[in-house]
Amino acid sequence: MSAARLTVVPSRMSLQQMKARLQGAAKGHSMLKKKSDALLVRFRALLQDILDNKEAAGEESKEAMLALALAKYAFGEELKHVVIENVGEAGTRVRMSPENIAGVMLPTFARVGEAAEGEVAAGAEDSAVAKKPSGGTSLAGLSKGGQQIASCRDSFSNTLELLIRLASMQTSFIILDEAIKLTNRRVNALENVVKPKIDNTIRYIISELDEMEREEFFRLKLVQNKKERDQRIKDAALAEEIAERKKQALTPFDLSSFEGDKRNILEQASNTGDSDIIF
Repeated sequence: MSAARLTVVPSRMSLQQMKARLQGAAKGHSMLKKKSDALLVRFRALLQDILDNKEAAGEESKEAMLALALAKYAFGEELKHVVIENVGEAGTRVRMSPENIAGVMLPTFARVGEAAEGEVAAGAEDSAVAKKPSGGTSLAGLSKGGQQIASCRDSFSNTLELLIRLASMQTSFIILDEAIKLTNRRVNALENVVKPKIDNTIRYIISELDEMEREEFFRLKLVQNKKERDQRIKDAALAEEIAERKKQALTPFDLSSFEGDKRNILEQASNTGDSDIIF
């Protein structure tokens, strides 16, 4: 029993503190339970979105690879080297913004670059990236295979967009999984460890206070019984004394006790032989 409760001194103050802690634990358990439910709803919705985006990314990747094969067939095998030589810097960048879900910060990745030409850029660097063309790739295909190269570029751009969205979902999925596990551990700890300990502590304090009250009541009864017994003894002694006095008062006066020696005082003094008495 002592291992399943907190070590406290049984008193009224401790009882009030334990009740306040129990109320706080119950409120925290309720809030964490609601947080866990909200995270679980978001987790399941995110799982379905991940599955849909993975299927779409797979189909888009197939189309992009097929478009690359057609572009190589139309332009030739030197297409790869031409693209690498004409690329100066990345034409597409990713910006991360936080999203708050029940107190859990989830990273959300957004594409900035070619797709952000019509949008307001957050900084000068992003604005420069958004307005800069994608190197010399726009010049590729002027002589031959231009339509296939443009189709290949669009297919890979769509694939990249899906991959960025999928990366955001996968990252949020992992963070949500860890947050749900942590929240569930806290909920289980409050439900199975903290609250039972506080309940046992409250019952222990109440039982000890009741025992102290019974002991105090028994002590007061003993003191009261002792006082009543002492009072009865005093009352009996007083009653006996009063009865004795009444008995002496009702006894007749005995004159025989004074008739033993009828001589007067002078005669008694003359027979003592005292020379100081002269008569």
